[in-house]
Amino acid sequence: MIVSKEDQKINSDEKYKKKVTAKIKELQKKRNAIILAHNYQRDEIQDIADVRGDSLALARAAKDIQQETIVFCGVLFMAESAAILNPEKLVLLPVREAGCPLAEMATVEKLRQYRVSYPDAAVVCYVNSAAEIKAESDICCTSSNAIKVVQSLPQKRVIFLPDRNLARYVAQHVPEKEIIIWPGFCITHMRVTEEEVLKAKKEHPEAALVAHPECEPEVLRHADCVTSTGGMFSYIKSSPKNEFIITTEQGMLYGLKKENPDKLFFLPSKHLICANMKLTTLGWVLNSLETLVYEVQVDTVLREKARGALDRMLAVT
Repeated sequence: MIVSKEDQKINSDEKYKKKVTAKIKELQKKRNAIILAHNYQRDEIQDIADVRGDSLALARAAKDIQQETIVFCGVLFMAESAAILNPEKLVLLPVREAGCPLAEMATVEKLRQYRVSYPDAAVVCYVNSAAEIKAESDICCTSSNAIKVVQSLPQKRVIFLPDRNLARYVAQHVPEKEIIIWPGFCITHMRVTEEEVLKAKKEHPEAALVAHPECEPEVLRHADCVTSTGGMFSYIKSSPKNEFIITTEQGMLYGLKKENPDKLFFLPSKHLICANMKLTTLGWVLNSLETLVYEVQVDTVLREKARGALDRMLAVT
């Protein structure tokens, strides 16, 4: 039998993945480690994770971890949150460069200026933010609990940062509050356009459009469901529909297909890729467990302030 070069490469890749995965599992036991992975991670990273989920699910998981070492397959702000909630644990981010452009759009100096301008406002920061921003905020939120968090506050004014589209979405659902919107945005969700969504709906007329609230308002207005990545799993599992157009990072499709093998999923754009989320590979995870890099630490004073914002969020939901 003649085996094509493509098949040879696939076989070689599979052998490599199995070999590295076996080493990871071996070292995981040795290091007493748990692996957390976001829904946007590479397929093979999701496969090795002990816990896979959205930001809220991972924050909840991070609060109750028993293992001594946490390997966080995501981006820096997520690993920082794990370190804030687990000061006695060793928290590792396999790729040091895995940052988040959205998180970097908020600065402490600018937030303090906002506070001076709106002294009666509460500050709600999306978990997609640095530890320094969490420490300056009254409470954190995720895309799945943002509405509940804002509703829980006694203040009538709320500074919401750093994602403007999530802030707009919250403002629509909590009209009794004045939402002061920070001008940040997710570069991945910004890439999908209304034109692409309408084209996808035309090509798949039976499909439900499931959108992430970080998308632009003109995209959200066509959605059958607007929710977090965790919410997408719940919605799709219970939906009688068999076809779905998903407007979030393409890594979501792997988990959705695994949990719903009889349903079909479509992306409206080929540009729904977060390069930072894709930096983590099996090789980097193995290297992290072998060499215990890169450790994520948060200053004690900063950690205590930031933990307050995270704990208040977790108490609400």
